[in-house]
Amino acid sequence: MNALDPSALRPLLPSPLEPAEDERFTRHGVRLLLKRDDLIHPDLPGNKWRKLAPNLAAAAGRPVLTFGGAYSNHLRATAAAGRLLGFPTTGVVRGDELAGRPLNPSLARCARDGMRLVFVDRATYRAKGDPEVLARLLRDAAPDSFVVPEGGSNALAVRGCAELGRELGAAGVDVAAVACGTGGTLAGLAAGLGAGRRALGVPVLKGGFLGPGIRDLQEAAFGGPSGDWSLDERFHFGGYARTTPALEEFAADFEARHGLAIERIYVAKMLYGLLTLVQEGAFPPGTALAAVITGRPEPSQPPAPSR
Repeated sequence: MNALDPSALRPLLPSPLEPAEDERFTRHGVRLLLKRDDLIHPDLPGNKWRKLAPNLAAAAGRPVLTFGGAYSNHLRATAAAGRLLGFPTTGVVRGDELAGRPLNPSLARCARDGMRLVFVDRATYRAKGDPEVLARLLRDAAPDSFVVPEGGSNALAVRGCAELGRELGAAGVDVAAVACGTGGTLAGLAAGLGAGRRALGVPVLKGGFLGPGIRDLQEAAFGGPSGDWSLDERFHFGGYARTTPALEEFAADFEARHGLAIERIYVAKMLYGLLTLVQEGAFPPGTALAAVITGRPEPSQPPAPSR
């Protein structure tokens, strides 16, 4: 395959938009739709495809260096792309305490796909945008590497995610909701939806820091604000990868109702948030509400402490 052309991986685009019959939504006059981005590609599902494809085209076959935590979906997708398209990958992993330990299932998959893993301490990881730190990491990897940021979110990725908004806008969706980590998917989704439609982001990390980052990403991608978007910060359940019995119960029930395996770190929190908002009357009767299913359950992660 040609690393210049990620479309050689034959993605399923546009991804399916499926109605989800659920009386908890219909009794409020809201029509729930599931945007099955998890079906785009078996190894690069959802927003990982939409973010990575334009970056890989820009890399033009060069090695790729990128960043992530010990259970990063983005690292796994990048490693898989390297294997499938035939280019070297380096993953800079947050946490030098992980070096020398047996790899968890997520990192083991990265290694099997040929990714070179570099473990750095958390101070170095926080400073990864510093030119001197980045130059040192590149020297230790491949100096000509194309650098993709954590989560894949940059101007290229945001423009790639705008196509998601265009697909949903063309389908007549009124509100499109997506779980947010770095905010790149929401930045592009909002831009692509079109006038009279809005995007809702559900952050899975606590801290209230995403808004400025999304505005910066839209500035880099489009030269300024684009589209109608908002964030609801209430549904992080204590922080990234954290959960509670209530969230687990909700996700298991949703799976049973709809026959769809629900990824817990992102998708479950977004769906829980949507049900809460519907019950609060946040959407007027007649709303076509699309939930973007950005991924599926991946290698097991030990549960974080519940609140």
